[in-house]
Amino acid sequence: MKFIDESLIRIEAGDGGNGCVSFRREKFIPKGGPDGGDGGDGGDVYLQADENLNTLIDYRFNKRFAAERGENGRSSDCTGRRGKDIILPVPVGTRAIDNDTKETLGDLTQHGQKMLVAKGGYHGLGNTRFKSSVNRAPRQKTMGTPGEKRDLLLELMLLADVGMLGFPNAGKSTFIRAVSAAKPKVADYPFTTLVPSLGVVKVDDSHSFVVADIPGLIEGAADGAGLGIRFLKHLERCRVLIHLVDIAPIDGSNPADNVAIIESELFQYSEKLSEKPRWLVFNKIDTMSDEEAEERAREIAEQLGWEEDYYFISAATGKNVSPLCRDIMDFIIANPREAETQQVAPEEVKFKWEDYHQERLAEHQFDDDEDWDDDWSEEDDEGIEFIYKP
Repeated sequence: MKFIDESLIRIEAGDGGNGCVSFRREKFIPKGGPDGGDGGDGGDVYLQADENLNTLIDYRFNKRFAAERGENGRSSDCTGRRGKDIILPVPVGTRAIDNDTKETLGDLTQHGQKMLVAKGGYHGLGNTRFKSSVNRAPRQKTMGTPGEKRDLLLELMLLADVGMLGFPNAGKSTFIRAVSAAKPKVADYPFTTLVPSLGVVKVDDSHSFVVADIPGLIEGAADGAGLGIRFLKHLERCRVLIHLVDIAPIDGSNPADNVAIIESELFQYSEKLSEKPRWLVFNKIDTMSDEEAEERAREIAEQLGWEEDYYFISAATGKNVSPLCRDIMDFIIANPREAETQQVAPEEVKFKWEDYHQERLAEHQFDDDEDWDDDWSEEDDEGIEFIYKP
């Protein structure tokens, strides 16, 4: 299955149904008064997180989604039926963004979480709503309001505890193959990994964490070099970043310079991401003696001004991998995930037609001193009854 982590779709909520102008007409009741019903509200558009999905491929070609329109009101005070809502399933970790305003509508971070993204139009009012003591046969009604329409950008951001960083061929995919059941492609050429992948690392019977592998970064990635930085968004929800460094690059480059380049690209992408906890892990120590590996690592750390601890591993042979995983698990337990962006509750959404009914009713208020009912007749037996008391 092709991995799709971004899609632009058009969503349209249903329009509200129109109000009805109608009068009651029955045998022996020729002037029964207004009985026009209200229209129905338009259907809403929702997004719902589904843990069974892992890509946005369903929205790669199907780009337009519209909810049902509300029915018009009918006579006998019948209200029109409400339009049906539509619910679009998306993977857990999806972020919804209004493409025109760039406003983030919310994140879906839990299975079953539901979010309103387009509000249906409000129903129109029937003429029954406008009757009064001086206007007993109103012919006013209001039309239903249009539903919200917007271009919605869906971004899938993988939910992982640990994110892997590094240059191409640093050994990130090899590390994930060594610690989990995931089997990303491994080869001796750059950019073997073209799309992000996830692996579940089981430390013991009761503890595990999820690690995300993204394509390698190179200098100029922020400007589009290589695969660019489009996949860095998948690291935004990680609790710790593992910066894997090839201790002896085959191209003879300086590992310290490679680390500095990654740090620069992180900062250019997001200052918040660059401030996340980051561990330095030197890989491929199986290509040299332990003493030589320690000496090289110390030199690299001095060049970087790195004052924190660092690790030595060989992802290919599994050397020192288990202690690293245990330390990662301890860090995750000690630093629980912060609360994600809260779900946008439908009742909290301010809809632009919210005051529509009050405004329309205010337009049709009648002043008892100035207005009169042009449908009133002195012969109307159903008119006003005057009772005189002695």
